[in-house]
Amino acid sequence: MGFDGMASRAPYMSMMLRLTIARPEQLTPQDDKIEGHFDAQSADLPQLRNTTERKLMAKIDWHIMPCLCVMYLLAFLDRVNISNAAVLGLQEDLNMVDGTNYNTALTIFFVPYVIFEIPSNILLKKLRPHVWLTGCMFLFGLVTICQGLVSNWGGLMTTRWFLGMFETGMFPGCFYLLGMWYKRSEAQKRFSFFFSSTTLAGAFGGLLASGLGKMDGIRGYRGWRWVFIIEGLITCVVSLAWFFIIPDFPEEVKWLTNEERQFIRAKLARDSGSAGHDAKIGWRDALEVFKDYKIFIGGLMYFGQVVTAYGYAYFAPTIIKSYGYDAIKTQLYSIPPWAAAWGFSMLVAILSDKTRHRFAFTIVPMLIAMAGFGILLNVHGQARRNVQYGALFMVTCGCYSAMPVIVCWFAMNLAGHRRRSVGTAWQVGFGNIGGIISTYAFLKKDAPEYRPGYIISVSFLSFSAACCIGYFSAVWYDNWRRDQAIADGMAIPSDEEQELLGDMALNYRYSY
Repeated sequence: MGFDGMASRAPYMSMMLRLTIARPEQLTPQDDKIEGHFDAQSADLPQLRNTTERKLMAKIDWHIMPCLCVMYLLAFLDRVNISNAAVLGLQEDLNMVDGTNYNTALTIFFVPYVIFEIPSNILLKKLRPHVWLTGCMFLFGLVTICQGLVSNWGGLMTTRWFLGMFETGMFPGCFYLLGMWYKRSEAQKRFSFFFSSTTLAGAFGGLLASGLGKMDGIRGYRGWRWVFIIEGLITCVVSLAWFFIIPDFPEEVKWLTNEERQFIRAKLARDSGSAGHDAKIGWRDALEVFKDYKIFIGGLMYFGQVVTAYGYAYFAPTIIKSYGYDAIKTQLYSIPPWAAAWGFSMLVAILSDKTRHRFAFTIVPMLIAMAGFGILLNVHGQARRNVQYGALFMVTCGCYSAMPVIVCWFAMNLAGHRRRSVGTAWQVGFGNIGGIISTYAFLKKDAPEYRPGYIISVSFLSFSAACCIGYFSAVWYDNWRRDQAIADGMAIPSDEEQELLGDMALNYRYSY
């Protein structure tokens, strides 16, 4: 069964571009401001004679979702397994006990990760997804293995740099690819299911590390080295298989019939405009995207979330260990909060789909996370560690359910290959600057209460919530302004102009 049902798509108009003449009565003003779309611009969809739309979407789901989820699970696991290695002796063996060497090793990952986001998405389109994504996957798996072989802090820094460089295309690339297969009313469940790979990676990583930690001393390697070596090896093996499995764009895959391909293409064109896979992306096109101020708000929404999410992902084992558990129990106790976050994020996605709404499902989860951090700020001591541990559930459930809604909401409000490719890469690239801040949020000198880290987390969650309010206001105003322009008789763009304008077209409506 596929993931049917969901959100919407949307947009805003460039007043500088010349539009073709059309009578205003050609466009029916939208009745449902929650569903974004191109209003009354497309003919009926082609008929499916040999299948149904539900069966077709299930077919697409089975070809796309498992591949991308496993890929991103392994990417996130290889990114944050250093937190599991840290409680198994990495810092002591590499002489990083004092100072901020460990935090700097976390930080260096984000430098290339941020720099290469947009170039990576441009290369994704030029090289085809199955080539680019699996190539990156094999390389960051290889680098992860090398992390298990380093002998000093300099070696760790070098491997973390290359890990960030090779992982840079995974998250925006996968989100971009999903956006090229699903219309917005189908997207949120899929996006949340994909994003939940991060929570599953956290749970799986803790479980795997608890077992690999018991390999301490085998062949002369410490347990933390086996964490990197085994998990990196798994990634490399999967990448070789995924090269033959990962789908490209709807126009290119061979497992769709011509009838199915035409149906998907027409459906996406009606939802987001007709700018398709053949649209070329150059640097001038990329810069043109940034003339829309909402692009910057999208990056800021994600930025605030990233500080909190990576702060937890990198330091959860360290925080849990401060409650008095040994290394193996720490790994096991790290699993339940991640598992709860997976379930809650899927619940939020279903409710967001059911109500066809996005804004409230970013704010409410963030309030839950803030409440969790409030408890952690005020409850201390091992005698009350059960309360502190319970607060971690609130933090993970809140943070990791709001993030996929924010990314989906923004990405699916961008129409066409050009704007979605550049916009999603920008949001994730700029947002991950927050990862640099997160790596210095929880310092050893602040243990065991970690008050500065919790204060930083609450502050950036509040910032993200404020940006979500700003984005909601911006898209609501743009929708209202377009309705007024159409009512005043302003011309509607032709199909060719829609390809250039994307979600900036007059007859496009943003979702909120």
